[in-house]
Amino acid sequence: MKVDFKAGDMVVYPTHGVGTVQGIETMEVAGTSLQVITVTFEENRMTLRVPTNKAATAGLRKLAGPAIVKQALETLRGRARIKRTMWSRRAQEYEAKINSGDPIAISEVVRDLFRNAGQPDQSFSERQIYEQALDRLAAEFAAIEKTDKLTAIDRLITHMRGAEKGGDKGKAAAEPIIEDEDEEEEE
Repeated sequence: MKVDFKAGDMVVYPTHGVGTVQGIETMEVAGTSLQVITVTFEENRMTLRVPTNKAATAGLRKLAGPAIVKQALETLRGRARIKRTMWSRRAQEYEAKINSGDPIAISEVVRDLFRNAGQPDQSFSERQIYEQALDRLAAEFAAIEKTDKLTAIDRLITHMRGAEKGGDKGKAAAEPIIEDEDEEEEE
């Protein structure tokens, strides 16, 4: 089986974010030999071992390429799309998008929950989900740009504020679109 990862590669694991491949090793598990990719996550001091034959189905992937980064940034500049559903249901959908590991889906969450000073305050759980999504997106952007996460967060927020102040989309970008529950979401 061909393994696309090598020691030192920056990778994304959907539920944990950006980590570093430490290497590929063979472990003895339940009497059988198993080849695993060892990934460490510096921020939460965690080590993850993913079987090489399950890496793709587990969602382990390399950092996003330029086309995906461009699409994620365009998504951030877009108009917020907020469904008219119970917050608990929207929160579950947002959590699922964050845990998908897809930078475009995560940027949708950041865009939808981003608040400017002139807009109503967020609830505690809304703020938590927003910060989790922003943190996950910024971690991947920081790894791609070889910078720190705080710089990446500042750049992403500046990018979103640029859209509000009349960037590519003009004033319309600041006004959210409220969608009814039974409307189909664009995917």
